[in-house]
Formats: sequence, C-alpha cells, structure tokens
Amino acid sequence: MRAPYQVLIILYKKHNNNILYGIFYRNSHPIWQFISGGGENQEIPIETVIREIKEETSLNVKKEKIKQLDSKTTIPVLNITGEYTWGTNVYVVPEYSFAVEIKDEYGDIHLSSEHKEYKWVEYDEALKKLKYDSNKTALWELNERLKKQNV
Repeated sequence: MRAPYQVLIILYKKHNNNILYGIFYRNSHPIWQFISGGGENQEIPIETVIREIKEETSLNVKKEKIKQLDSKTTIPVLNITGEYTWGTNVYVVPEYSFAVEIKDEYGDIHLSSEHKEYKWVEYDEALKKLKYDSNKTALWELNERLKKQNV
C-alpha cells in the first residue's frame, strides 16, 4: 500500500569548484525534475529516499549521507495517484525534500524506465529547466546551504 506522503531528492556533486545538480527528464511527460516518489507500506521518508534513489538511478546511498531539507510542500492526491487513494477526505499529502552529495565511489547512474535522460547542471540551468515550484524552492534552499557550507 502506498504511504500518504512524497519525497523529493536532489542529487548534487562538486566538480572543479562548481556545484552540479542532477536533473531527470521523465518518460511519462516532458518535464525535468528531481527524483521523487511515494512511500510504500510502513516505510518512513528516509527509507523511501534510499529506495527511490536505488530504483531510479541504481545508486546505493547510505542513510547517514542523506540530509533532510527544510523545504516542504503539499501535493494534490489526484496529481499523484489519479484517485483518492487515502480516502475521500484526504486531498493533499506532504512532500519532504532531501539532498544527497554524489561522489565517485557511488559509481555511474543507470536510469530506470521512469526517466529518459539526466544531466548534471549548474544552479541557473537547473532553475530554468525544472517545472515544479517545489523543486525550485528545494533547489534554492540547498544552493544557499551549500554556499554557506551548512548542509
């Protein structure tokens, strides 16, 4: 059973004094976004993050490498599952944002069928390409934290 929340995950890496963010192009509709997904069964959000990264990129990330951001939003349930999955009185579910620094030790990304392609881009390009405001807000927060070395 799907849990009543979503996670948003920003992968980033440092390269030649620049910070690059991983953005992903969906197969189901033509948009760029960060990794996202819903919890399953009794998962807590951090467990969902680990599973979603593995499913969508094939990377194995350890819990201690995941940083929760302050950015949160709510998403209409109909935009997630297309129906009132958690009952007719549940209209929106929370989306929690996380960040993970990707290092060479993780290996290469191998995309799942959810995504057509991915890119490592700098902040300004990511901001222009991302569709959803929640992605843009979380990106802004992470970028500010990285500038202040507060991740």
